[in-house]
Amino acid sequence: MASWHGFLKAVALILAPVALAVALYNPGDFSPVPMPPEYSYGPDVSAPRHDVRALERTERVGEGRLPGPEDLAYDHAGGWLYTGCSDGWVRRVTVPGGDVVEDWAHTGGRPLGLVLAADGGLIVANALIGLQRVSPEREVELLTDAAEGVKFALTNGVDVAADSTIYFTDASYKYNLANHMTDILEARPHGRLMSFDRATGSTAVLVRDLYYANGVAVSPDQSTLIYCETPMRRCSRYHITGDKKGTVEKLIDNLPGFPDNIRYDGEGRYWIALSAGRTLQWDLLMKYPFVRKLVYLVDKFVAVPHGLKNAGAISVTLEGEPMSMYTDPGLALATGWLKGRTLQWDLLMKYPFVRKLVYLVDKFVAVPQGLKNSGAMSVTLEGEPVSMYTDPGLALTTGWLKIGKHLYYGSLTETYLSRIDLTKSSAELHE
Repeated sequence: MASWHGFLKAVALILAPVALAVALYNPGDFSPVPMPPEYSYGPDVSAPRHDVRALERTERVGEGRLPGPEDLAYDHAGGWLYTGCSDGWVRRVTVPGGDVVEDWAHTGGRPLGLVLAADGGLIVANALIGLQRVSPEREVELLTDAAEGVKFALTNGVDVAADSTIYFTDASYKYNLANHMTDILEARPHGRLMSFDRATGSTAVLVRDLYYANGVAVSPDQSTLIYCETPMRRCSRYHITGDKKGTVEKLIDNLPGFPDNIRYDGEGRYWIALSAGRTLQWDLLMKYPFVRKLVYLVDKFVAVPHGLKNAGAISVTLEGEPMSMYTDPGLALATGWLKGRTLQWDLLMKYPFVRKLVYLVDKFVAVPQGLKNSGAMSVTLEGEPVSMYTDPGLALTTGWLKIGKHLYYGSLTETYLSRIDLTKSSAELHE
């Protein structure tokens, strides 16, 4: 027992100065706060039918040709499935087989949310540019990139109503896509739900102060709009018409994961993509701003791979004498060359304790290692869970779309779309 107390005392002596340093350090604009009172640490909602091994029933579509396919939009008439890729291209594949993959239109930036409009145009929520429209002739047009004088920093989810009004989200007006995890770690509401009127060219803010606003879906009767807030693990209903016009109420909360895109399937269900399952690590992050600040600092100053900057090349003689050198602070991981030495890496190499701290933070609470057990949940129009698909091997799946007997989904990290044959899943056999 004495030795155990001695160990705890030693750990406390080591961690105390680290904790003090983290508490006193001011990381500039990053200022994490507690989650709002309505955030729940209680039990998750559950679906009556849950397929926990979705990967066992998954087929790959367009393998190797679809880098980071985020959201999906289906053209029923043409049999094309559209997806936005990490290289700025919107690509389309034939359904059901995916035998043909076509580079359809280059939007620039990073296309996230997609939806086909009645006139044949594709509406794109481009994270780096704003709200775009791609015509059937593949001409790209910027519709809007600001509201109330505030530029979008991370245009995210989108849907179109029957009257052609476009509804979309800006996940954050403060942080861009490269810093989206910083927005979530800060736990401040920088997101907005908006509408765009193509006839007038006007953009209106419908709901402010949202926590990383994400997917959007117009209800089948066109009276409400469902939107998701990722770190809050909830989807809410905004009333477009009727006596409750302009008000917000809960659709579903306490989700077992972090919602991304949401889509109506035409058969009475919304499909909510869960980019990652809820874990103890994430509860710790959300509950304690101090832990989020520690993760932010480690990630910013000493973590891998963010310390691998100032890459380049050096030429030497046959005797090893340096001759010339080419580097740039903007270069990172130039694998044919070399990585630049930094103060961060000197600290890592000099002090085993620093390396151990980085390892522990990276292993137990850091991003993106905690983003696992991704999947989707289907709910009724009233928000009642119906079925759920997850797998420990799934990570960062972002858009799920039901087409016939198949459930298609995209991912930020893969180079293909995936699909599940619902007739072979226990989560749907008793429909």
